[in-house]
Amino acid sequence: MTQATQLQTKSAATFRALKCKECGEEYELKAMHVCEFCFGPLEVAYDYDALRRAVTRESIQAGPHSIWRYRPFLPVETNQPIDVGTGLTPLVQANRLARRLGLKKLYIKNDAVNMPTLSFKDRVVSVALTRAKELGFTTVSCASTGNLANSTAAIAAHAGLDCCVFIPADLEAGKVMGTLIYSPTVMAVQGNYDQVNRLCSEVANTHGWGFVNINLRPYYSEGSKTLGYEVAEQLGWQLPDHIVAPLASGSLFTKIYKGFREFVDVGLVADKHVRFSGAQAEGCSPIAQAYREGRDFVTPVKPSTIAKSLAIGNPADGVYAIDIARKTNGNIESVNDAEIIAGIKLLAETEGIFTETAGGTTVAVLQKLVEAGKIDPDETTVVYITGNGLKTQEAVQGYVGEPLTIEPKLDSFERALERSRTLERLEWQQALV
Repeated sequence: MTQATQLQTKSAATFRALKCKECGEEYELKAMHVCEFCFGPLEVAYDYDALRRAVTRESIQAGPHSIWRYRPFLPVETNQPIDVGTGLTPLVQANRLARRLGLKKLYIKNDAVNMPTLSFKDRVVSVALTRAKELGFTTVSCASTGNLANSTAAIAAHAGLDCCVFIPADLEAGKVMGTLIYSPTVMAVQGNYDQVNRLCSEVANTHGWGFVNINLRPYYSEGSKTLGYEVAEQLGWQLPDHIVAPLASGSLFTKIYKGFREFVDVGLVADKHVRFSGAQAEGCSPIAQAYREGRDFVTPVKPSTIAKSLAIGNPADGVYAIDIARKTNGNIESVNDAEIIAGIKLLAETEGIFTETAGGTTVAVLQKLVEAGKIDPDETTVVYITGNGLKTQEAVQGYVGEPLTIEPKLDSFERALERSRTLERLEWQQALV
């Protein structure tokens, strides 16, 4: 694997600098993620006057059927980005789930079918690796709870980049296999995600690799904005009233907000107050705890939950997620593992969408907010489902029943059918009691 040359580039695109979210100090567009003055996180800054001149609804709709229809809003210079068909996932009108919960206008943004690896991480990695190539990297890497490793390995393979990914050793088998199939080097670290991430920071400094969620993080995180852009476009160029999204590092939450604001700022959609609510698992809920206690800081926790893709005990963007929830009159809630499993089953049996534990967390929090009267039934509410349930089958094993085994005879089938109907009646009776 070859060490990358850290090239400093002068952007010819609409992004103009890296800017500290805390002190406002600006930097050249290179591979760095922390302010040298205050140690705040860096974010990509854009020339919005240029965007207003360059982008229209029509120009977006004439673009590719992927996230790259929004290329002027993304931090890449090339007109030939890494495009593996990522994005433009379905916005499903969830009528049956809405009726079950007592809502009128509910939509599911279904990134469980995103390409190529069935999670929203394909968005951020497509942007990060395109930028990595522009900056001269030949080896890319990441610290991951699973989905990011899948995506980095797959898109690196497509782009012809060397790849080495780092994961906690106790990840779900589907996510481990979903990375190994692309033949990267996989390091399974005996520790939690936060320990993996600290190790990766050391490796990034010593080997000069492009870590998508460390030294390339300002570019990588911008890919999540496309989840905001797509919802606005799919709703007929308007914003929803309320969104509910999962919280791990908090980055996804903040970038959906940024995406909505950018579309307003350049005149693509009318301004509107959108409420932002976030979902965490109780076994790793540092952001929800801080929100509930009225704090403006997040205290790290040690993760212990089946929702491993949300198990980030020291979330980098937690304070920014809290600020957005508060200023939009949203909420941040947490649910336990049993509620997460119930959320996975509820979405599957009402809408035919099999989500992983992060999605189960989000659906369960949606239900909790509705029951608490914190979502208006008349609001247009969008729930973000970020990953596919085939990756975390262990979470629901033992909770979804077993097939009825029969002989290849009609009478055997009839007996089994009657038995299944009897069991269904008993379940309804128990539910009524």
